[in-house]
Amino acid sequence: MEALLKRELGTAKLKATGHSGGGCISEGLSYDTDFGRVFAKINYKNQARQMFDGEKASLEAILSTNAIKAPRPMKVVDLNQGGAVFVMEHVDMRLLSRYSAQLGEQLADLHLHNKRQKEKQIKAEQTIGKGSGQSEVPVVDRFGFHVVTCCGYIPQVNDWQTDWVSFYTQQRLQHQLGLVEQAYGDREARELWASLQLKVPQLFSAVEVEPALLHGDLWSGNAADYLDGPIIFDSGSFYGHSECDLALGSMLGGFSRRFYNAYHQKIPKAPGFGKRLKLYQLFHKLNQWNHFGNSYRESSLCMMKDLLK
Repeated sequence: MEALLKRELGTAKLKATGHSGGGCISEGLSYDTDFGRVFAKINYKNQARQMFDGEKASLEAILSTNAIKAPRPMKVVDLNQGGAVFVMEHVDMRLLSRYSAQLGEQLADLHLHNKRQKEKQIKAEQTIGKGSGQSEVPVVDRFGFHVVTCCGYIPQVNDWQTDWVSFYTQQRLQHQLGLVEQAYGDREARELWASLQLKVPQLFSAVEVEPALLHGDLWSGNAADYLDGPIIFDSGSFYGHSECDLALGSMLGGFSRRFYNAYHQKIPKAPGFGKRLKLYQLFHKLNQWNHFGNSYRESSLCMMKDLLK
């Protein structure tokens, strides 16, 4: 693999530093190269290329907003024996602590970026002599993403839709439940979903959803302290409802009250926030069921029953 990376990166030097990382999906190693230190995520699954291409596009989109720090992506390389390597900037990180509040502020800025771009464009179009109002970062008026991204190793359906409730119902929950059906043929899940999908639109009757660029898999394990601020990584981005990005972290814990207070100072909780948060947590419960098996069945079904109350 090291000879392949040397060739693909165009470096004569490729020395392992002893720094390693990774989680339950991929492993990681750091190398010193002719142009500095890099971090290589390695995955041997057949779908690794798609997963890493989506992560690379996610990091590029996040960085284009200048709202929050993320590792600078470099290149995805196919391995000869199957799988792929994703090479990116090496970042020295520490456990998220000092910059929790700043993370909340900057995450809100990320979520507000597209809305602010839209407002700037409208203002420019209404101002005589300001031209077409085109910005360097295009305004997105739909929900989805331009490439497939993954949450874990499961690909997400990111086809563009103009209606958020349809997008989330069909391309997030229905997709996950379809995978549950394929793997387990779970009758109770099928019956609960038949009732729940009729109730979902009611949870959005008092809120207008603007497309926001999301991290897509945000919890305390995918955020850290870095130099003079926070950093986020391991993203599976798409344009969706900003509240989505709070679901996994609130389910797993790890973010402090300072994080949430700072976030909600910029994006206050809308009516019905608590119920919708549980709806967004349901996606992650189902995703865990599909990743890790039937140990997540009961908690998934309980969440569906709570949403039906």
